[in-house]
Amino acid sequence: MAKKSKSKKGAPASSPSDSTVARNRRATFDYEILQRFEAGIVLSGTEIKSVREGRVDLQGSFARFKERELYLTDMNIAPYANAGYSQHVPKGDRKLLLHRRELNRLSEALGERGLTILPVRLYMKRGRAKVELGLGKGRKSYDKRQRIREREEGRQVARALRHSA
Repeated sequence: MAKKSKSKKGAPASSPSDSTVARNRRATFDYEILQRFEAGIVLSGTEIKSVREGRVDLQGSFARFKERELYLTDMNIAPYANAGYSQHVPKGDRKLLLHRRELNRLSEALGERGLTILPVRLYMKRGRAKVELGLGKGRKSYDKRQRIREREEGRQVARALRHSA
């Protein structure tokens, strides 16, 4: 009888170990996300423990280049309650881990006017913290109103179809 191997390569995309910790809903409302990237994030011991507890806020955070490296700025990771004397800085810059060609592509894209790099969501993947970055272009206020109007119309149509059936 052959023994089954427990390989992680065949794991489904949304396995129980892959869990979303935080979402930046404001980013998808204020920006049109043109392209998405997955990046690792460098965290200290107390930071990762707070992330696992879900005590993270991505609102208002963005990524920027410093000396050819990409850093996530203004992401708030709440202090870990059981840390003792060694505590992390809640709103410090955190280094993002990407391949060099992805970093080059992002730096070229930032050369275009009106584009910015935003964290869309923070999640755990096989025990490691990952950030989904979005290359976004800012929306105008009339674009936001039009999007809200389309969403409301879609809800009304769905409601009408439910009641007619």
